[in-house]
Amino acid sequence: MTLTATTIPRTRTTPPELGASVRSSSLRVAFVGGGTGGHVVPGLHLLAAARATGRSPADLVWFTSGRPVEERVFGGAAALLADLSHERVVLPLERAGGGAPSRAQLVLRAPAAVVAARRALVAHKSHVLLGLGGFTSLPAVVAARGLGIPVALLEVNAVPGAATRWLGRISSRTLHGFASSASRSPRNVHTGPPLPPEMTRGAPDATRVRAARASLGFDPDRPVLLVLGGSQGASALNGFVRANLSRLHAGGVQVLHQTGPGKLAEAAVPVEAYRAVEYLDPVRTALEAATVVLCRAGASTLCEVAALRIPAFVAPYPRAADDHQTRNALELGTGVRVVNDMELGAWTADAITRLASESGARDRSEMSAALERALPLDGAQRIWDELHAVARVAS
Repeated sequence: MTLTATTIPRTRTTPPELGASVRSSSLRVAFVGGGTGGHVVPGLHLLAAARATGRSPADLVWFTSGRPVEERVFGGAAALLADLSHERVVLPLERAGGGAPSRAQLVLRAPAAVVAARRALVAHKSHVLLGLGGFTSLPAVVAARGLGIPVALLEVNAVPGAATRWLGRISSRTLHGFASSASRSPRNVHTGPPLPPEMTRGAPDATRVRAARASLGFDPDRPVLLVLGGSQGASALNGFVRANLSRLHAGGVQVLHQTGPGKLAEAAVPVEAYRAVEYLDPVRTALEAATVVLCRAGASTLCEVAALRIPAFVAPYPRAADDHQTRNALELGTGVRVVNDMELGAWTADAITRLASESGARDRSEMSAALERALPLDGAQRIWDELHAVARVAS
């Protein structure tokens, strides 16, 4: 399925002149990333940051995998994309019935995807391609390199993913959200993660916290635990809430619970001071309301939590490739407390209650300070600067 917001001229048959210096607003960029929220959300954050500073690209083509999760994530960004000349192009890589292709399947399907990507890059006159991670990156990167279009990769996890490891060798630059994933190669740059403008103001003040709680139907004077399982939810976190909600409530903690799409049946029984939703979009109000967060350790989630300086208990997904979620959590130092799924029980509920209470105020302050030290807030600006430099397009 291809979505086109603006009709794009289809007359160009050669790649753009890369040596020319043009105005910032003339930058024509291609993104490739999809399949999970983690491969889409960073790109949307970049677009939001560019729009806020008057640096929106003149044109965007975005290559995706076509999974249903993308429709939900992009649907929440309809207003952001409405006034931007753009096209989404689905690359034919998914196996029948959905799911990531095996390496052998990827090799077999890549040639047709390369042709489709090449056609779109030429039609959009793209100056630079940014890879956001995932298997969809391969054909788009190959197509861009064949056209002489520079390629940059964005690695938001603390452990470089397969796409970064494989394609970094033929890319002009790799941009890293966490310093630990960047080697000393001059092609590796630590930029910090891309954050939307509303996430770059640091911790909310007491007035905003109270207003956020009230807007969500909670008592503004009582602490709130926000449970985030990522764009697709986490059954282990859902089970923890079901088993321990009464314990949390006994400690005075209100709970806002994101179950994940299609997982409301995994929520606790509806009671006062508890609210369950499938998906939070936007998430900022929920974060502003939170005293403590319990979450998985996807890079986008952790960066949003850290940007608002919210102390967190983090349960890394145990089957994440290369255990990268644990490494992500460790990047935030003492700003988070790492627990594994087997520890998600009464002990964790009591620890959350203590941290959220008045007696935990000092610990929360120290954790917030650690998060401030761990995460730069200007990553989106740095990434756009690097894209302009790689494309040789004036800022």
